[in-house]
Amino acid sequence: MPLAGAQNADARRVLFACSLNAVRSPMAEGILRYLVGPRIQVSSAGVRAGDIDPYCATVMSEIGIDLSKHKPMAISDVGDDAFDLIISLSPEAHHQALELTRTMPARVEYWPTLDATALPEDATQEQILASYRKVRDHLFRRVKMRFAVSGGPAP
Repeated sequence: MPLAGAQNADARRVLFACSLNAVRSPMAEGILRYLVGPRIQVSSAGVRAGDIDPYCATVMSEIGIDLSKHKPMAISDVGDDAFDLIISLSPEAHHQALELTRTMPARVEYWPTLDATALPEDATQEQILASYRKVRDHLFRRVKMRFAVSGGPAP
């Protein structure tokens, strides 16, 4: 699973940011960690720290990624950690990511990503899982393309 390309040379510490650090950012963190192992330090945080979403854990386990040890964290708790790259996955996280660049020389990328939880109240379990899988598969493709990695399960 080679890392290639100039854009990766300075991306050794990556933060994925979303609204609650419960679905999108833990998915992206888990996918990148799965694909590159320890070659890149990867973390995730939310504008607010939520609780890990059980549907998120379920769809990630379907592709062999275990999120059971994920501890949701708020962006404000990132503290003095320095990141080379912050990838925001929601509009409010993007705003927070740009604020972080006041104190750290990080690049920020915005990957608009659907909110898998934005479903009607009467959604069936299969509809809910399909929504989460759609987000997971979108993030899997984006991570593989952005970090020029190959391999891993086919989403």
